[in-house]
Amino acid sequence: MTKISLISPVDGSVYAERAVIPLAAAKEAVAEARAAQKSWAALPLAERIATVMAGIDALEAKTPEIVPELAWQMGRPVRYGGEFGGVRERASYMAQIAPEALADEVIEETAKATRLLAREPQGVVFVIAPWNYPFLTAINTIVPALIAGNAVVLKHASQTLLAGERLADAFAQAGLPAGVFRNIVLDHAGTEALIRARAFDFVNFTGSVGGGRAIEAAAAGTFCGTGLELGGKDPGYVRADADLDAAVDGLMDGAMFNSGQCCCGIERIYVHETLFDAFVEKAVSWVRGQRLGNPLDPETTLGPMAHARFATVVRRQIAEAVAAGARPLIEPAEFPADDGGAYLAPQILIDVTHDMAVMREESFGPVVGIMPVRDDAEAIRLMNDCDYGLTASIWTRDAAQARAIGAQLETGTVMMNRCDYVDPALCWTGCKDTGRGAALSTLGYHALTRVKSYHLKKA
Repeated sequence: MTKISLISPVDGSVYAERAVIPLAAAKEAVAEARAAQKSWAALPLAERIATVMAGIDALEAKTPEIVPELAWQMGRPVRYGGEFGGVRERASYMAQIAPEALADEVIEETAKATRLLAREPQGVVFVIAPWNYPFLTAINTIVPALIAGNAVVLKHASQTLLAGERLADAFAQAGLPAGVFRNIVLDHAGTEALIRARAFDFVNFTGSVGGGRAIEAAAAGTFCGTGLELGGKDPGYVRADADLDAAVDGLMDGAMFNSGQCCCGIERIYVHETLFDAFVEKAVSWVRGQRLGNPLDPETTLGPMAHARFATVVRRQIAEAVAAGARPLIEPAEFPADDGGAYLAPQILIDVTHDMAVMREESFGPVVGIMPVRDDAEAIRLMNDCDYGLTASIWTRDAAQARAIGAQLETGTVMMNRCDYVDPALCWTGCKDTGRGAALSTLGYHALTRVKSYHLKKA
């Protein structure tokens, strides 16, 4: 029997181990979900909302246990208290807008005819969740999918195996009918086999570009809908009129929080040349104020990366950039917890160019390159010079100019004077190699339902 081992980044030990479900058993689980979905969808919307939100309550009640569990699984420091503020915000908002988002759109209601567009659940939704925010990213799809009347099958990342179990326990405790939500442990081969077999009506995946391509290949010819959020290389731009201190604090937090392991984290920064030196000086000071160490220590602000192999990628990008002329501003010795493995000292690079991987390829770690720019036009060109398009952050006092710049950016979300935030009222989407699809907002419900048209001629 194949097993998946969760190697803790805290100390390299095996923190959890689970058996991979055999393909035949996985197909049975999906069949049970499909059988349970019709009855679930037939319940009144208010009842579905109440049950789902009771599941969120049950999950939140487990916070004291889950926070250290997350530290052991993927390295986030306990001082940040888990993800449940965001989970509550997103779940509550999606519950609030559900009646309107799922309502019939009446085109005509006369003595002659009724014409309307109705929204029906897709059926069985498959959620493939990542490890970096194992509850937040999963909730983005799970909550609206269930509220809309779908059944959900969850396959969580191997690095956060226990997150899927926590979600299943919470929804069971809330009284979600058996089969409507299933957490299963799958390997890549089993995942692709189920998709190829047309087991699902919609697949939502958050992860790597390679993973997204594999899912698209598996889904080819099945006509199964897919939502793919495949990461980014998100830029920040500091205009000449920016509040410098606010820009440093916001962008550096966006670059370093969660050890840089954020889908919409800041990975490259462009600063107007008149502010460049001051920005860099303050950014270095900001980073030196961080503490790398054991995530179970309340004083730690930067934990290890989730796995040593992820840290290896970042170290390689830094080394290649330095060899090509980039200048590192942080000595690793300033962070003695850097062990050459999962514990990685944060780094700021200047004298970088777009010929370097660290400025073009996803790093997903605590490193950021900073470049001076002459004007908006140069900043726009450099921000767009990337294969990804998830978010972009503009720091300025001029909202009209931020909007004008945003209109020229190839990205899913434009933010002004903030970064690394997902607003549930706005559509979470991307372009280019970031993938395609829509999560959260009313459009998130549209992705998880299908349209049925009614033309009822009365006379």
